[in-house]
Amino acid sequence: MSLSHHRGGTGEPLLLLHGIGSQWQMWEPVLPALEAEHDVLAVDMPGFGGSPLLPAGTTPDPEGLADALEAFLDGLGVGRVHVAGNSLGGWVALELAKRERTLSACALSPAGFWTTAEQRYATISLRVSHAAATVIGPRAETLLANPHVRRSTNAQLMAHADRLTPQEAAGALRNLAASPGWKVTLDAMGKRTFTRGADVRGPVTIAWGAKDRLLIPRQAERARAQLPQTRHIWLTGCGHVPTWDGPELVTQAILSSR
Repeated sequence: MSLSHHRGGTGEPLLLLHGIGSQWQMWEPVLPALEAEHDVLAVDMPGFGGSPLLPAGTTPDPEGLADALEAFLDGLGVGRVHVAGNSLGGWVALELAKRERTLSACALSPAGFWTTAEQRYATISLRVSHAAATVIGPRAETLLANPHVRRSTNAQLMAHADRLTPQEAAGALRNLAASPGWKVTLDAMGKRTFTRGADVRGPVTIAWGAKDRLLIPRQAERARAQLPQTRHIWLTGCGHVPTWDGPELVTQAILSSR
């Protein structure tokens, strides 16, 4: 499958996977450090950014997305990869680790470790964010020029959203509003929980944002219980999307997962 992506750097391949409603640009704060060590493939997952939806009849749940990413890697002639993912991308990274497609994996606040009530809360929160993005989109740069507005509008995802430029914040917001895979992926993801943790193979790190307000930190303890064979660390001072909150911490978590 052909997916929109950024590629740069040299070394063993590293696949970067964003969360629902996001795009590969969420990794920009850590790309220079990662590209110094790896051939980085930062991908727009199907239905987001510049990538098309999955074919009709294909469910965009974590397994379906993992299938698409394996086809993408096969098309590039790339075999096993290091992989890092955030939220939904973290869940997909763990699915790839089950398939022994990974050299190492780092999941940043991965989805799927929720209770029914927590999943409902996350879904409602994401729907509110999507609705707000749709309304704000046409005036995004003007409204987000104020760092206090950037922080307040992204408070559920980042602890320090004021660190984004107005252009970065506006681009992320418009991408969320325009993503054709938004609803179908949210619906497919919300019907599932992570399972078969014992099947996860290879070096794996679960890194949870200590200030995550979307997938609240107690979910990290469930991840620890389901994946006792993996390394578990906290990203101090980071929210759900940690690449702007703590780029050094994220870089270290990914590189030390190998």
